[in-house]
Amino acid sequence: MAEKLRIGIIGGGGIAGAHARAYSKMDDVQMVAVADVVPGKAAEFVARFDLAPASALVDYRELLQMDLDAVSICVPNVAHHRTTMDALAAGKHVLLEKPMSVTLEEGIEMTRAAKRAERILSIGFQPRYDPNMKLMREIVQSGMLGKVYYVLTGGGRRRGMPGGTFIRKDLAGVGAMADIGCYSLDMALLAIGYPKPLTVSACTSAYFGTNPLHHPEADRFEVEDFGAAFIRLEGDVVLNFQISWAMHMDSLGPSLFLGTEAGLRVTPGGTGPWGGAWDGGVGSMTLCHDIAKRNTDSPIPLISHNVDIFYEKVRDFVVAVRDQLPAPIPAEQILYNQAILDGVFRSAQTQREVVLGLPADL
Repeated sequence: MAEKLRIGIIGGGGIAGAHARAYSKMDDVQMVAVADVVPGKAAEFVARFDLAPASALVDYRELLQMDLDAVSICVPNVAHHRTTMDALAAGKHVLLEKPMSVTLEEGIEMTRAAKRAERILSIGFQPRYDPNMKLMREIVQSGMLGKVYYVLTGGGRRRGMPGGTFIRKDLAGVGAMADIGCYSLDMALLAIGYPKPLTVSACTSAYFGTNPLHHPEADRFEVEDFGAAFIRLEGDVVLNFQISWAMHMDSLGPSLFLGTEAGLRVTPGGTGPWGGAWDGGVGSMTLCHDIAKRNTDSPIPLISHNVDIFYEKVRDFVVAVRDQLPAPIPAEQILYNQAILDGVFRSAQTQREVVLGLPADL
C-alpha cells in the first residue's frame, strides 16, 4: 500500500461533503477522485472542497479502475447495492453510508461479497463514536441491569421531513424507518450485543408527507414518514421500535432498557422540531433501581466533550484499512439491522408478523 491511503468518493451530495471534510484533515490520506452521475457535479465538488488535483468523473466505474485503496460510497439508497458490489469486485475497501441497503437480499449479497474479496465493508453509523453512547453501552453490558428482557427505542421529529431524493421510491427506496430509524436500531442492538432478530410485526404510514399542508413536495412523496414495530430477538428479548419524521407530538419518549435488576432510561440529545431521534448524541441517562427495597432513580452524569463523531467514523475506517484491521462497523452486524427494516416493510405490506430469514453462514 502506498505511503498515503488513496481514496475516492462516489457521489457528490451533502453527505459526501462530510466525508471530504474528514479526509481533508488527515495527513496520511490522498484524495484521488470523485464521481457523480450528474455532469459537472463532481468537478464542482472537487473545487468546493479544494481537492485538486483529484479527478472529477461522471461514471463511478472509471473511478474504480484507478489505483485506489478505498472508497466512500455516498449515493442514493437504491444504488448502495450495485455500487458496493462493483467496488468490492474491483478490490477496494468500502465505507458505505447508511442504510446498508434497501432489501435484506441486497445486504446478504454485499456481506458475502466483502468476505469473498477479503475487503472491509464498514457502514456509516457515526453516533457510535459519541462518548456518552459508549458510556450507555458500558452500563448495559456491565451486567448491572441483570438480564435485559425488553428494549424500547426509536424517537421522532415533530417536524423533520426531508425532500428531494429522500422521498422518491426510485432513489431512496424507503423513508424514515431507514433514514433515521436505522440509527435507533443500531444504538439499541449494539448495547445488548446485537442478538439475531427472529420476527417482526409492524405498521407504516405517510399521513404527513402526502399532505400538502405539511410537505411542499406532497405530490411526489412516495415513502413512509412513520413506522412502529414489535421485534423478537434471540435470547428471549423483545424490541419495541418506533420512528417518525413528523407528528403532532414533541417526542416519542426516551429509549428504555428493562432488566431484571435495574432499568436504564436514555433520552436523545436533539432539541427542537428536528430533535428527538437517535442521529445525534445523548441528552440524559437515568438508572432506575432499588436501594434497601426503595425505588431509586440515579442520574448518570454525562461526559462533556467536543468529539467530531463523523470524523472519528471516517478516521476509524482509514486506520482499519491502513493497518489491515477488521471493519470498524462490520456488515455482519448491520445485516441484522437491515433484516429488521426489511421485515418492517414486509410486515406492514402483508399486515401480519413475518419471520426473518437470515442465512446461517452470516
